[in-house]
Amino acid sequence: MALDPININNDLPLGKLQEEVHEWIAAHGVRYFNELTNMAQLTEEVGEVARIIARRYGEQSEKESDKSKDLGEELSDVLFVLLCLSNQTGTDLQAAFDKKMDLKRDRDHNRHHNNEKLK
Repeated sequence: MALDPININNDLPLGKLQEEVHEWIAAHGVRYFNELTNMAQLTEEVGEVARIIARRYGEQSEKESDKSKDLGEELSDVLFVLLCLSNQTGTDLQAAFDKKMDLKRDRDHNRHHNNEKLK
């Protein structure tokens, strides 16, 4: 069963990633898991990232079994599921990201420079 093409600009970096994930799903994954399943998976993957960060960079002690975990691999798992959710909900992640960055540049520049806690 072929998947419908996704409506994104695949000339841009996040669009290329969305397209790559979509092609992988079509070739290897049969179909996307439903949105609720992917949301649960995203939460699980973020939890794995949090575990590494809390133990490696935070105040919790790192168990011997956690020391070999690859933060980059876990972050990539988060990105993969995020790209799946973007594809299946018709979200052009690059366009959304660009819009958010414009907002953050306009709204947050002075706010952060004037924040005494950051000095």
